[in-house]
Amino acid sequence: MNSLRLRVFGVELRDELRGVVREPTALFFGVVMPVGIFVLFNLLYGGQVNQGLSAGTAMVATFGAYGVITVASLQPGVGVAQDRDLGWLRVKRVSAVPVPITLAAKAFAGLLHGAAVLVLLGTAAALLGTLHASPLALLRLAAVLLLGTIPFTLLSVSVGFQLRTNAAMAVLNAALFPLAVLSGLWMPIELLPNAVGQLARFLPTYHLAQLGLAQLGAGNSGVHLLALLVTGAVAAGVAALSYRHART
Repeated sequence: MNSLRLRVFGVELRDELRGVVREPTALFFGVVMPVGIFVLFNLLYGGQVNQGLSAGTAMVATFGAYGVITVASLQPGVGVAQDRDLGWLRVKRVSAVPVPITLAAKAFAGLLHGAAVLVLLGTAAALLGTLHASPLALLRLAAVLLLGTIPFTLLSVSVGFQLRTNAAMAVLNAALFPLAVLSGLWMPIELLPNAVGQLARFLPTYHLAQLGLAQLGAGNSGVHLLALLVTGAVAAGVAALSYRHART
């Protein structure tokens, strides 16, 4: 049974990855846009140094957080909404494909997509000469950012279970961009108005970025890790309720 489930998971994962490659909107918002903005800001500010950390290196963490959050927020939720609209989830409930395996494949495809974005950001920073971090620190950063997407994936799936495709995409995009700006993912939080800095401390996107920066030697991890764990617990509860409601 376990081997059968693993094979089914492999098929589902392959289909999800093919869907990402074939979908130009997902490639633009999930890869081209984060990398393009990162390169632009790196050219403008990448050489500056703050607290011993170059801006180019710091942006690998902050724009990396934006990149993986974009993937985790859009890809699974929109995919679930599309499957609901097309009736695929209903078909899978009465077939040999358990819905949890489908959801797991969507989430894992998002992780692989996010990992590709991080590799592109790191490569771009290295080519621009603004990346100054050890391979171990970069590996820690990648692991933290990818694992930190779990709460966002759960919330995305919750939206997908409740809304149709166009509505889910609109809601997720409408939430993503303000969160990115208010959390300092595009520019240092110190450059934003003080009120924004105070608000950012209540946003999980801010805590993921700060947790990433901590892996590069800027700040501590404790409070940011706790904030993400609390967010993950809440998101898991919301996802479970959303799934049950969608089945009724």
